Amino acid sequence: MLRFETAGESHGETLVATLTGLPAGVPVSLAAIDRELWRRQQGYGRGGRMKIETDRAHIVSGVRHSKTIGSPIAMLMENKDWKNWTEALPVEDFEGSADKRKRVTRPRPGHADLAGAIKYDFDDARYVLERASARETTGRVALGALAKGFLAELGITIWSHVIQVGPEKLGRLATWDEIAALNQRDEVLLNCVDAEAEQRMKTVVDHIYRTGDTVGGVFEVVAHGVPVGLGSHIAWDTRLDGKLAQAIVSLQAVKGVEVGFAAEGAEAYGSKVQDTIHYDREGHKFTRGANRAGGLEGGITNGEDIIVRGLLKPISTLRKPLESVDLETREAALAAYERSDVCVVPAAGVSGEAMVALVLAASVLEKFGGDSLRETKRNYEAYLDQVKNY
Repeated sequence: MLRFETAGESHGETLVATLTGLPAGVPVSLAAIDRELWRRQQGYGRGGRMKIETDRAHIVSGVRHSKTIGSPIAMLMENKDWKNWTEALPVEDFEGSADKRKRVTRPRPGHADLAGAIKYDFDDARYVLERASARETTGRVALGALAKGFLAELGITIWSHVIQVGPEKLGRLATWDEIAALNQRDEVLLNCVDAEAEQRMKTVVDHIYRTGDTVGGVFEVVAHGVPVGLGSHIAWDTRLDGKLAQAIVSLQAVKGVEVGFAAEGAEAYGSKVQDTIHYDREGHKFTRGANRAGGLEGGITNGEDIIVRGLLKPISTLRKPLESVDLETREAALAAYERSDVCVVPAAGVSGEAMVALVLAASVLEKFGGDSLRETKRNYEAYLDQVKNY
């Protein structure tokens, strides 16, 4: 069983991420992990925090001589902004610390501030926002890089791209080659495969900058090279589409998930929605006339690319704050402002890749097992032969 966990606060000393269950012998590249962390920090519309941080992974266990050893992997990611918060968020209380605290008593609409403060009986929302912050996804992306490395050994690749920012949409299907090439670039604007559409998206973000607002959008994660047969139809919690949906909607600010072309299918007739089945005699394999199902039928992968979209709401911190109530006085007040971004759709896509990779890696290990990469690959390749000879 593959299990992961993250810990740490947005302005705490460090972020912590652990992964248990990855087989021994999986190649690990710190440069590859750091590249994923770099991708998460990019995108037009990011705020001042990303100018402070340069995220790097520091592996402290589970990897030796550039390969996993089968034991739990633990990573640390330093928060460079910590030096500005050491007295505001100390581990141990000290005399006079009350004057150093950076209290948040005017909760932001749309954030976890108020619900969390009530739930945990805090008189301000500082501790809530510190953990609820999307800074937490730094750990997920680092762990996702490990999962992507494992899946790459089996010929499975995962990338994302942006298909909508505010009202502006890509407006066409993107090819796998376009998506793969896009994510090799060393400069990221809004991570859209179409330059003209990306410029229209940029115009939206420019407008949002000027007005003090924020904007959301839609990212699409595509997993390429996934075999038929991952997941199961036998119980509600074994369905892979359900696991992927939960993984994506667990990301901060994601309020909806679409597998394949679900929205389009909901307003069409069945004859226009289902992916027709064909057989390639030369290649000895079943094929589909289209991939509207997004690579999943009945909770099981069908051999086509997995397509999952995350619908990201505008983030909750606005430079022109919305109406709120002060927790101390119960009087009307404007919501608190914390230094923040105005558009994070490309970064959310990278986090989405990480979550898809972790879910798929867990599904692969559930089906094929293996204490070592060699054992897993042997089981996997035998299964592919079985599928080919079906």
